[in-house]
Parts: sequence; structure tokens; C-alpha cells
Amino acid sequence: MFTIRDFLRSEVKPALGCTEPGAVALAVARAKEEIGGSDVRSIHVTVSDSIYKNGVAVGIPGTSGLKGNAIAAALGALAGVSSYGLEVLRDCTENDAIRAKKMAADGTVRVTALPDRHGVYVETDVTTENGTASCTIDGSHTSITKVTKNGVTTFEATSATDASKPKAPALSEQIAGMKYTALVRMVEDMDQEDVDYVMNGVDMNLAIAEYGFDDHHRSGLEIGKTIRNAGGLETGDLGIKIKAFSAAAADARMSGAPMPVMSSAGSGNHGVTAILPVAILGRENGKSREEIAKAVAFSHLSTSFIKSRTGRLSPICGCTVAAGAGAAAGMTWLLTGDVRRAVKAMSIVLANLVGMLCDGAKDTCALKVGTGAMEAYHATLLAMNDRDLDPQGVVDETIEATVQNVADISFKAMKDVDGTVIGMVSRRMEKAQ
Repeated sequence: MFTIRDFLRSEVKPALGCTEPGAVALAVARAKEEIGGSDVRSIHVTVSDSIYKNGVAVGIPGTSGLKGNAIAAALGALAGVSSYGLEVLRDCTENDAIRAKKMAADGTVRVTALPDRHGVYVETDVTTENGTASCTIDGSHTSITKVTKNGVTTFEATSATDASKPKAPALSEQIAGMKYTALVRMVEDMDQEDVDYVMNGVDMNLAIAEYGFDDHHRSGLEIGKTIRNAGGLETGDLGIKIKAFSAAAADARMSGAPMPVMSSAGSGNHGVTAILPVAILGRENGKSREEIAKAVAFSHLSTSFIKSRTGRLSPICGCTVAAGAGAAAGMTWLLTGDVRRAVKAMSIVLANLVGMLCDGAKDTCALKVGTGAMEAYHATLLAMNDRDLDPQGVVDETIEATVQNVADISFKAMKDVDGTVIGMVSRRMEKAQ
């Protein structure tokens, strides 16, 4: 059985840029480190449809607006450091970005999608003057399962108990087998070190929101900035404030701001949605640092509860559906201390936003993050009234059954969404060539 510290260190991590091209860069960096050499002759990356979809149009940090999995792969080979995890591109320079753009343009980098492979999967071959090395990531964004050098396996994670294999897959399986009430009760075990860790994530995500507000930067669609400039922050409407901050953070992140965010359940946008509404509500209501930290952790746990059932990547938009529901739970628990009302808030978000699809990571994700964050706040207000939410639609007798209904919609009803979106993207890319 895992502890709250195990959970936080596994499910809540800093990430630089979108986690899908981050996983691509991580795999390439590890393969390049294995083979060595200075002359990168070819990079071939094979990814799941989910990784392809989420990486094709999103900004890469520190590249002045360059986008896509091919750029991430090239940068991983040129300057990636695999020990940094999801901050693998932390040391990349402007010159690296220029070289990466050239490599992507001249065909040195190839990215291929596997139409029948879903979730998190990256396999890459990197060839230099020393030969070819490969690296495979499977299950979670940092789960390196196999590395080869010139056809010889140099590392293989043979089991979930292998000390060298990340804890995330095993942890997710454990969460999937738990009752919700038992999971969220773990917040009471947090000590000062855990509080500090969670609040570091709050500070991190508030900082990138401020970057999104900064008039010296153009961040994506500037949704957060537009709300602010229209006087949205002066109305006193807390829902608008939550939407503006959350959207501003996503604006910055999706456009490639050179700043990390604290992720949740493997996603930076999940982290933005799970953290910022809870933290802002807590500060507006004069809650203590410890109270806010525990409520944010409650949000993370609730988000992971849903993600453990719907999968790391899915056709359903996780930052609204999963993290939005998580934020609603965290905010409700912060104000009431009532797990029953937290479940009600989660169910309201799921009933409201379950049909929102994921059409890939890109600038418009900020629209969805803002929507998820504000609807989470409104669900909190609704959860605090005395009207019960009877089973209806996806909402079932228990939160476990409700989330399983959501998972069924994702896996069964929306199973062709990723392929359809990839088809749209591919046709557009062909026209542009």
C-alpha cells in the first residue's frame, strides 16, 4: 500500500511543456545517451495515436514558437537530459532550437503514429556514427521499459516490482482498486514536508499564470489576458477569476513558455486545473497554508481516482472532466470538510462535461482548462445546497459507478475519436506541405 508521500511524488511532478512531446523528447534523449556520438544521422519515433494527437500542434518550451513531436525529438537528441524526467529539455538553447528546426525540415526526424495503439507509448531509434540505440516508454510518460544499443538490450524493466521501473503504473492500478473515501482520507496523513511540496506546485502554477497575463509576452490565444483586460478580475466574481488564472496558465504552457508547471496524473493541464481553482478559492476565503495544501492534495487524489479508470490519455478531455471534477471535490472539501458533498460536486462536473472530447494539445486547450476550472467552482456552489443529485445519465448510485460510466463512454462510445482527429490533422499537414 502506498502512502500520501508516495502518491504525491509519483502523480504530482514538475513538467516543462506538454507531457506528450516531453515523453518523446525523453525517449530520444535516453536513446542518444545510450549510443553516444555527435553526428545524429536519423531519428525515427513511433508513438500511440494519443501521443501523436497531443504532440502534433503544441508549443515546445524555449523554441520561440516551434511546435510538434518532431521538434521535441530533435531537441531530445541535441540537448535532452533524461535524468531530468519531464523537464528533459530544461537545458535547450536558442541554437539548439535552430538546429532542431533544420533536422525536422530535412527529414532527419520521422514520427509515425500507430493507429491501434492507445494511451502512453513511445518507441524511438536514434542513429549516430556509433550505431543505433532504441528506447521504449510505455504506460506512463516517464516509464522507460526498454533500452537497446546496436541490437543488444541494455535495460529492461521486467516487472512492476523492478526497482528501476517508475511507480506510476503500479500506483495507478492500486488507486483503481480503491474506494474513493479510503483514497481521499490519505490527506490527513500529510506532514509539513508534504504541505511544502504541494504548495510549491501552487506557486509554480500561479507563476506561469502570471506569465500568461504579462503584456510583454504573447501567450497562445491570450484567453486569460483577455478576461483580465475586459475587467473580469474587477467584478468580484470568483468564478471569473478562477477561469482567468487557469486559462492564462494554459495559454502560456500551450504556447511553449519556458517555465515548468506542477502536473497531476501525468498532465500539466490537469495540474493547472486541479491546483489553481482550489488555491485561489482558499486564499479568497482566508484558509491557512496547511488547509489549502490538504485541499489541493484532495483535488490531486480525486483527479487520479478518475484517471486510474479512464486511462492516462483518452478521447475525453481529462483537464476538464477528470481534473475539473478533482478541483470541484477539493474546493468543496476545503469549504465543508464533507466528503459526501465533495462526491456530489464531482458528479455535477462529470454530468456537465463528460462529452467534451480531446482533440489534441494546442492553443485552444486553454479554452477547455478555463471552462473546467470555472465549472468546478460552480459545481462547488451547487454541492453546498441541500438538493441531492439523484442517479441520472452518467451519474450513478456511487462515485465508483459514475466514474466507470465515464470510462465506458471514453473507451466504447468515443473509441474512434483519436483516429478521426489524427485524420483531420494529417490532411491539414499534407495540404501545408
